[in-house]
Amino acid sequence: MESSTNEIIKEIPRFIRIFKDGRFQKLRVPNIVPAGIDPSSGVDSKDVVFSQETNIFARLYIPKPTTPHHKLPLLIYYHGGGFVVGSADSYNYHNFLNLVVSESNVVAVSVDYRLAPEFPLPIAYEDSWEAIKWVAEHVNGNGPEPWLNEYADLQNVFLGGDSAGGNIVHHMGIRLGSESPAGLRFPGAILLHPYFWGKERVGKESDFIKPELIANLDDLWAVIHPGSSGPDDPLINPQRDPRIAGMGCSKMLVCIGGNDFMRDRGWNYKEVIEKSGWKGKLEVAEDKGEEHVFFLANPSAANACTLRTRICTFINVA
Repeated sequence: MESSTNEIIKEIPRFIRIFKDGRFQKLRVPNIVPAGIDPSSGVDSKDVVFSQETNIFARLYIPKPTTPHHKLPLLIYYHGGGFVVGSADSYNYHNFLNLVVSESNVVAVSVDYRLAPEFPLPIAYEDSWEAIKWVAEHVNGNGPEPWLNEYADLQNVFLGGDSAGGNIVHHMGIRLGSESPAGLRFPGAILLHPYFWGKERVGKESDFIKPELIANLDDLWAVIHPGSSGPDDPLINPQRDPRIAGMGCSKMLVCIGGNDFMRDRGWNYKEVIEKSGWKGKLEVAEDKGEEHVFFLANPSAANACTLRTRICTFINVA
């Protein structure tokens, strides 16, 4: 019989195992890769600590060839992983951002942030906001990071993220509506398969989401944000957030996977935004037959290429 020390009291598949004595084991460890020049695209990257207080870093990307005489749009990107796993320097995100930067001809700041349960929400949101404030230090061209000073058009900044990162983009967009750092302009936000949830089922969720998955998602939110009011907390259920109308960008792109267990949350988000009174332009695109964040694992698939083309058009076409 297992000792109480090793007794598992909760396991959320693919995310975390929690033991009776308070220990936990994360069930996915990212495959970390170094920054540097990508031989296939010529994109260059490097890691920069943007918060000396917390030692949090971002991975910066610039396309080749790049000259300081023609500044490029800036994409601030937030990785996914349910707020529990994932990293800006993991293979999947490094590969994805190399492709996005090359194909869209943008500069990118891929933000790392502290993860739960060691650092429960709202810490990830605060870290994400610190990254935006750090970017704002470069408005006059004399910030601490030369790549941002030389190559980034800070009047043309886009937010982007997938899954939990899409959730972060939503909340950064709302915050920008009330306290955008001086000198930055954010025309658009990109939410890829955003992680939202709620107590009540929406759309056709009741037909295809199994009860055990519902329980796991409820449990995951309790692990991520133990001080939360539950799955209808405005941080996870945008339907409960009255601030949406103040979203601080003029256009949004929401991408949805046709076989994603959060598909109906994405379509529900569209309804919530449209009913909120927000005055911007919202584009929603669904990739039929695709699972949650499929474009990370299979970047050469036709739908993954289409999704990146969608991102390129959204950023570069007014």
